[in-house]
Amino acid sequence: MAKQNSFDVVSEVDLAEVKNAVNQALKEVHQRFDLKGSDSSIELNEKESQLVLASADEYKLKAVDQILQQKLVRRGISLKALDHGAIEPAAKGSARQTVKLQRGIPTEKAREIVKVIKNAKLKVQAAIQEDMVRVSGKDRDKLQETIALLKEEDFGIDMQFVNYRS
Repeated sequence: MAKQNSFDVVSEVDLAEVKNAVNQALKEVHQRFDLKGSDSSIELNEKESQLVLASADEYKLKAVDQILQQKLVRRGISLKALDHGAIEPAAKGSARQTVKLQRGIPTEKAREIVKVIKNAKLKVQAAIQEDMVRVSGKDRDKLQETIALLKEEDFGIDMQFVNYRS
């Protein structure tokens, strides 16, 4: 009997890199001429995996968000891992926005991934396990084809392929 090979499809964000990007973005926000005196801030809540952006008005808030996105991309964080909430009015006419960082694959996206794998008929099995999808099969080449297939598809989330076991 042949051994089973497997890998996991996950969606994780490196919080250390996010923290570094936030620090770099804050440094630029405090130095930029158009944002001086706007009390702009970016707060990282690691427990809830979210960022809270705040600024004097909506225009400046969008500028802060753009700076943050540039720093995240430079640090290798995909923008697909960000889920922007609505811009909310805050005290003294200021604006605030919550940006959630994606941790794990949502169930409906996991079902889409499994469906794509099954429709490809690659002789591999896909199973949803909490917030990840495990793909297993006897042939390593089929697993490589599955990874290539999933990279071609756009599920609207940031995906990594980890725990490749043979």
